Amino acid sequence: MSAHPHVLIVDDEPDLADLYASWLEAEHIVQTANDGTSALELLDESVDVVLLDRRMPGMSGDEVLERIRERYPDCTVAMITAVDPDFDILKMGFDAYLTKPVGQTDLNDVIDRLLRRSEYTETLREFFMKLSKREALEAEKPDFELESDERYRQLESEIESLRRQSEAHMADLDGEDFEALFYRLDAV
Repeated sequence: MSAHPHVLIVDDEPDLADLYASWLEAEHIVQTANDGTSALELLDESVDVVLLDRRMPGMSGDEVLERIRERYPDCTVAMITAVDPDFDILKMGFDAYLTKPVGQTDLNDVIDRLLRRSEYTETLREFFMKLSKREALEAEKPDFELESDERYRQLESEIESLRRQSEAHMADLDGEDFEALFYRLDAV
């Protein structure tokens, strides 16, 4: 993730998309799209958060969300919509759901929360990857060989660093973040 997170705002109301962009542009790289097709054309690996309206002409936000999940499963998506949530949202793969009207503070808060979750998810994945490598090496190599290998000692150091980062992230997560994080990890 870059120093300035990349946010894609997708809303069929250009004035509203521009308003959201004006709120965010000081601290984020911001792009706007006013329909689903344009949004998917702008979407790539550089996008950290998508703010997505559900009710749009042509391709609905629900359809855009499905395509985002197919192409970029790690991209975080907040639905920002006038549609009150109903049980149909249970099948949707968004990371946050806000009902309009949404103020500047709420918008910044949801982006911050989603970025925090994403950062923690990346740290945790890397941590488990390194643990798997250590486990594989320990199953095949004698202790004296592991202890004398600089690469193994570096791996041990990286694991400890990631453990500390994970613990620090955990302290920052509230109950909602914690639940969302493990729901997302389970879906991966």
